[in-house]
Amino acid sequence: MKTRRAAVAGVFYPGNKKELESMINNFLKNVSDIKIKNEPKALIVPHAGYVYSGQVAAYAYSLLKKYKKQKIILLGPSHTSYFNDVAADINDYWENPLGKVKIMQNNFPKLEEAHLNEHCLEVQIPFLQTILKDFEILPLVAGNINPKEISEKIIPLLDNNTILIISSDLSHFQDYDTAVSIDKNTIQSIQNLDYNKMEKEGDACGKIPILTAIDIAQKLKWKCQLLEYKNSGDVIRDKTRVVGYASFAFY
Repeated sequence: MKTRRAAVAGVFYPGNKKELESMINNFLKNVSDIKIKNEPKALIVPHAGYVYSGQVAAYAYSLLKKYKKQKIILLGPSHTSYFNDVAADINDYWENPLGKVKIMQNNFPKLEEAHLNEHCLEVQIPFLQTILKDFEILPLVAGNINPKEISEKIIPLLDNNTILIISSDLSHFQDYDTAVSIDKNTIQSIQNLDYNKMEKEGDACGKIPILTAIDIAQKLKWKCQLLEYKNSGDVIRDKTRVVGYASFAFY
């Protein structure tokens, strides 16, 4: 059995188990009451360091307290490798300070280098471990590929025990007011499931994964709801070069 060791523990999130548990539980406690019209089928969550985007992510993950799932499909963009297609990992387990999580059996192409140092999916696992006690993951990193090709591969895997989690931040390194304006446009595209507008105008590092979610939502008649939006300027008060974060639920 092969295990992927955590690549960004102690950097993007605490490397100490108790500190990590405390941080996530505090994020979850700070989430105001959220109502969506039906159980979530997919989420969009940010993937920056927890001190920046953890609270925004918690708004999405808090929904899983009520709607517990056993199979989690994670889809994010590649920050460290350039390749074609969408890649699963070669490992059987992923490990972090909270323990090990099993990888689902799957038929996706495997590419170790796409996952080895990639943070966008790893940072989601501790939230899942805190809320869900019995689950498996399918971590997928999108390379250079048409989002609709990914949709075709994911849709057959979606059932009542499965949720799709899309990992993406929004605009990067704009001044505060510019970021808010750009992100507002991107958020509107996502909420309206406007594939063409998101493709042409959307500003997100996970644009391909987000477009995949929009395409799936259109085909399966899902709707989308914004749960929370902030940028790094709201957290650290430096508003000169900010990164945008949003969480959404598809239902």
